[in-house]
Amino acid sequence: MAGFVDEVLIRVSSGRGGNGCVAFRREKYVPRGGPAGGDGGRGGDVVFQVRRNMRTLVHLRYGRVFRAKNGQDGEGTRRFGAKGHDCVIPLPPGCLLRDAQTHEVLHDFGHAHEGCVTLLSGGRGGWGNYHFRGPVQQAPQRAHSGQPGQERVVHVELRIVADVGFVGLPNAGKSSLLNFFTHARSRVAPYPFTTRIPYLGVLRTGDGRDVILADVPGILERASQGVGLGLRFLKHLTRCAGLAFLIDLADERALHTYDLLCKELYAFSPVFETKARVLVGTKLDLPNARECLQQLRAQHPSTEVCGVSVHNRWGLDELQEAFVRLSDAGAGASRSPVQRNRAPSFMYAQLEDPVCQARDDFGATVSLSRKRKVRG
Repeated sequence: MAGFVDEVLIRVSSGRGGNGCVAFRREKYVPRGGPAGGDGGRGGDVVFQVRRNMRTLVHLRYGRVFRAKNGQDGEGTRRFGAKGHDCVIPLPPGCLLRDAQTHEVLHDFGHAHEGCVTLLSGGRGGWGNYHFRGPVQQAPQRAHSGQPGQERVVHVELRIVADVGFVGLPNAGKSSLLNFFTHARSRVAPYPFTTRIPYLGVLRTGDGRDVILADVPGILERASQGVGLGLRFLKHLTRCAGLAFLIDLADERALHTYDLLCKELYAFSPVFETKARVLVGTKLDLPNARECLQQLRAQHPSTEVCGVSVHNRWGLDELQEAFVRLSDAGAGASRSPVQRNRAPSFMYAQLEDPVCQARDDFGATVSLSRKRKVRG
């Protein structure tokens, strides 16, 4: 996932409808054949389709303009024009579509099983002169033009869909735990911020169930103010059924880590306050770790606390059962309560004519040229 991209700004437009045709029957022995102009074809739609084998938006990063095909014009002998080909844009599960101008949520792919949605419909084809025939007007010379298509600038935001999300300070053992349970290949090293992008893994239980685990980069104190990697990747945890707070038992700040993490999470979004959770004390094999674990349990009696050691394989079976319970606890709850008109955190667009100025994934200014105004 070296090319991980979780936000992108694209311009989409549906196809224009084909024009109706003015034509008349020209057959032998039919001197007054009458009108026979066919209708224009409907323009192509813009369709967003979820594909479960995709994980990032990197395929949208360089192709930022997507247009459906126009409908073909009608022809004589009442031949209708062909419908324009749809523009199908593949997306990974969990994407959120917003209007870049109004920040209105256009669609929320909050569940992995969702199929596709038509965001923009193509223009209707125009009528041919056959529709205007009558006892008075037997040879109409007029036809309708096809309706124009629609156009939008869309902000696409990826929010990973997972069952359990790992939250912790740098070097708390999140990647080691993910690699053990899921055989993922998240990088592990003895220095902070080894994990720079989110990683997903699938934990398969003994009864054949699959639990999706998500590892995001570690957060620091005052991360909500931009310290470290900030809170950019915490949006991926908003769709998780439950949270696993990983605490390094060998750290001198272990007893205060949980409160620190909760403070930063709640500063990002109040949705984290109601999520099911488990506290995981890591590195249980180190000196004084068991004493710290007992103090942690006494400090948070209403929260489940597990102690594990990936090195010695201690407590991992109990933790796996806790992950299954977290997945079940959030199965019936909404995983992504989205504010309908909230602006994105760090990507925005200023729509002006004739150029749309916007910020890309890394804060650089980009320009999306256009030929006509964006329709709301």
